[in-house]
Amino acid sequence: MTARDAGRLVALAAIWGASFLFMRIAAPVIGPLATADLRTLIAGLALAAYFAAIGFDAQWRRWWRHYVAVGLLTSGIPFLLYAYAALSLPAGLLAIINATAPMWGALFSVLLLGERLTRRVMAGLVTGVAGVALVTQPESDAAFALLPVLAATGACVCYGLSGAYLRRFMQDAPSRGMAVGTQLSMGIVMLPLVALAPPPAAPGALVISCVLALGLLCGAVAYLLYFRLITDIGATGTLTVTYLIPIFGVLWGAMFLGEAITPSMLAGAALVLLGAFAVLRK
Repeated sequence: MTARDAGRLVALAAIWGASFLFMRIAAPVIGPLATADLRTLIAGLALAAYFAAIGFDAQWRRWWRHYVAVGLLTSGIPFLLYAYAALSLPAGLLAIINATAPMWGALFSVLLLGERLTRRVMAGLVTGVAGVALVTQPESDAAFALLPVLAATGACVCYGLSGAYLRRFMQDAPSRGMAVGTQLSMGIVMLPLVALAPPPAAPGALVISCVLALGLLCGAVAYLLYFRLITDIGATGTLTVTYLIPIFGVLWGAMFLGEAITPSMLAGAALVLLGAFAVLRK
């Protein structure tokens, strides 16, 4: 890994870590559904415009059904669940829970693709679940509400399931096509639903900025960085971003939202990252 690759990896982790900060600010004002839809729609339109400008063919006719299916698992459902969880959970906690995604991916590889469940992977799964259980018990009299925690965990389960789907049905699909296809399809699919749950309040400049950042920065720019890294250092090396996202998620939450960093949060995060390392290590 070159210095430039390392810089891109850190930048990607910082951007995706900030997505939980942006959701924490936007979702309580405009609602989870509008937050999730605008995030994907803005990212999809930006990527579509960029790829049209450089002449990239996303092969919509061949892959559009799979783009929609993977979009549901990687964007539509997870972004909605995370936006709902962001109504009450700290941004740092959301970033830590997000690090369990590789563990669910390992589990679905066993259940759906017939891979062998090794002792190392099993230990990683148990360790990660224990970390989530610990990190969701703050050092106060009030524990976090169970439903938002389950929603954030459900988003990670969707990410894990998408990995098995991609390996089973989409190994020949263009990676950049998946980026624009998943985002744009979900933006269009969810758009009519926003009318059923319109934003409860008019967004101010800060909320509008956060929504734009979710779409343009955490969506379009992050995907370009992500696929550049896959090309340069491979998929396995790029997955190490999983270890860095919680660091930035907790950091941004503490810096900009004044979120507390407790010993239980640090201990739980360590267990989650240890579990992720166990299932990702080759």
